[in-house]
Amino acid sequence: MDQDIDTVQRVDPTFPCSLLISLPLPTLRLATSAKRALEVDTELSPLVRRSFSVVPRTGPLSDGGMVELRTFYEATTNRMLRVAVNGFMESLGVVLGVMEELDVDVMAESAY
Repeated sequence: MDQDIDTVQRVDPTFPCSLLISLPLPTLRLATSAKRALEVDTELSPLVRRSFSVVPRTGPLSDGGMVELRTFYEATTNRMLRVAVNGFMESLGVVLGVMEELDVDVMAESAY
């Protein structure tokens, strides 16, 4: 799996606004597929940085075998962060929709 984003030291004062998005997924295969699909679209603005990692899900709410796709955003302003995350959420919706349609058995098993 990738390096845990939480362990990376962020010290760049030119990118003071940040957000960590954690998306639990039922299998490593789905998390890795989502990561590969999402990282193809690079950030268009040099005022925004984005990085991905896939990590095991831990803690009191973790289910056996669950993993998290983590996306870490850094931006120069809150507005730039909001615009970048809005675009990411649209892309994430498309990726999850495709997974649901093409991998019905896996996504159906994890439904609450």
